[in-house]
Amino acid sequence: MADDLGDLWWENQPAAASSPEPSGGEEEGDTELMQQDTASVPEPPKETKQTKQPTECFLRKPKETKEEARKTKKWKKRKISDILAKSEPKPGTPGDLQKLIKDHYSGSRSIVELEELNLPDSCFLKANDLTHSLSSYLKEICPKWVKLRKTHNEKKSVLMLIICSSAIRALELIRSLTAFKGDAKVMKLFAKHIKVQEQVNLLEKRVIHLGVGTPGRIKQLVKQDGLNLNPLKFLVFDWNWRDQKLRRMMDIPEIKKEVFELLEVGVLDLCKSESLKLGLF
Repeated sequence: MADDLGDLWWENQPAAASSPEPSGGEEEGDTELMQQDTASVPEPPKETKQTKQPTECFLRKPKETKEEARKTKKWKKRKISDILAKSEPKPGTPGDLQKLIKDHYSGSRSIVELEELNLPDSCFLKANDLTHSLSSYLKEICPKWVKLRKTHNEKKSVLMLIICSSAIRALELIRSLTAFKGDAKVMKLFAKHIKVQEQVNLLEKRVIHLGVGTPGRIKQLVKQDGLNLNPLKFLVFDWNWRDQKLRRMMDIPEIKKEVFELLEVGVLDLCKSESLKLGLF
């Protein structure tokens, strides 16, 4: 009987007695789940001293070929401004012209022929030492100019030729001749704005004492029989003057070639016969 009453008492207990654990237990369970989720995310690796840094990549410059090196060296040799920046320009000498003649013909002439090209020292006039104006230089090398021009009466010829690199330079030289030329007739002998036939006609009609021009046009006049070189007494090269690129007339390949072609049409022969004198201004 007592046992039955005990069981009945337990059955009539309020439902709270058999309720689950308080809410505090749920929070603890949630905390555990959060910890598990957090633990499942991998942490980034920490940098250590052994971590390799990215290395720089350098591109190696290809080696210069022999052909490229030769072209570079050749170009540097032609840069005259670099040479003049280190040393003052020196005045030209007869030996400079002699050397150019020998170098120019060395590849096409025999040793005997090269010796025949050597000009006698007597055909060279005193060279300009860079202290003269054109008029003062011509007065020094040709003190009898007044007498020569008075006796000259041959057409298609001149007594003196001044050879320069361009038409503009020729005009400058003509303007600087005032103190020397006197009453002499001076003629422009270049190609700019002047036709060859016009110059041929003028030489046939008038007596010209002095011509100033470029080697190419003078050579053309000689070949067309418009200019006779036999009466020529003085041939002066505008040797020391330099253009904006610091080049002398013989430093310009085109002008240099025309100068040698002019020498071949009779100038060298006249020099050897000592009837023609050469000057380097």
